[in-house]
Amino acid sequence: MAYRDKRPVDELSIEELERVLAIRRREEREKKLERMKRAGRIVASDPIPQPTVLPTAVSQIPNIPGVTTPAQPDFPPTPLTAQPALQVASVPITGSPRFEDDRELAIQAAEKSHFWKSFLNQSLLLVEALAVIGLLFLGYEMITATNTLQRETASAQALANQQREASLPTLQPTPQIQLNSVVLPGGHTFDANGQVQFNYSEIPEALRSMVSDQIFVPISARPQPTTETAVALSIPRLDINQTIVQGTDWEALKLGIGQLLNGVNPGDPTGNLVLSGHNDIYGEVFRYIDQLQVGDEFTVRTRTQSFTYRVTGSDIVSPNDVHVLNERGGATVTLISCYPYKVNDKRYIVYAERISNGV
Repeated sequence: MAYRDKRPVDELSIEELERVLAIRRREEREKKLERMKRAGRIVASDPIPQPTVLPTAVSQIPNIPGVTTPAQPDFPPTPLTAQPALQVASVPITGSPRFEDDRELAIQAAEKSHFWKSFLNQSLLLVEALAVIGLLFLGYEMITATNTLQRETASAQALANQQREASLPTLQPTPQIQLNSVVLPGGHTFDANGQVQFNYSEIPEALRSMVSDQIFVPISARPQPTTETAVALSIPRLDINQTIVQGTDWEALKLGIGQLLNGVNPGDPTGNLVLSGHNDIYGEVFRYIDQLQVGDEFTVRTRTQSFTYRVTGSDIVSPNDVHVLNERGGATVTLISCYPYKVNDKRYIVYAERISNGV
């Protein structure tokens, strides 16, 4: 009598389901072989050994539509008898059955495993490529940021340096040696042909290159006269009425009487106004300056006022006695000319002081 397992499929274990499927596939193959035999497509040879009886667990095969399970005998199964040509011993089945369908499943499982491994490898390769690209991008950003920072730092340093330089005190310019600090104006000599020239021998040789650009000054380079600047000198005793040129260099004294550029004006409360002229060339404006006596008066005029001075003394000095240009206290005038006439190895000095504040 056949025994049917009444349990539903979802209560069966995996091993039980595998056994059911194995039995069904085996029955299908047997039926196919039987049809082929009847059709004469298979020649019978040795009898096919009977299959080994499955363990008692077969009795627990559930009832599945279309599958017939053998009846459970009430007595132990009769062991297989030996055939004339072949004797088959009863071998118990200790593992799950293995058929060709299992190989196909294994191939399919292997293909799935290969697909997922390939997918995983490609995914990891993509992640690594993205990581490398990200690192390269970060490196580029770092280099760009570093260059930008360096430019901003250099700009900030330049601006800070400009601000610091602006706050530094202005250096005093290196004092330049003035020609009137070395030699008194008016010095000149005559060459063998009677031509007049500046007397360079009065200047120490070591200083000549330092003051050479102050000997011949273009007229256009002189400061323009103002309302406070001396513009004319009048000495009644010597019958002198001459305009005054700014400067006591060679070019200025060619024009007549020159005023030393020491910043002193006739109307200043204090200061020594220095006027110079030649005695034997270029009009001989100071030809008779040695005839002035103490007490003689003369006037120096600006564009708006006239100031009167009185002679207080005179002197003959060497060309390098530049101390006569210094202030003597109060408002004074110093007149200078070469001396003696046609020799010019000395200077004749006339001192005067202001006696009126301008009219």
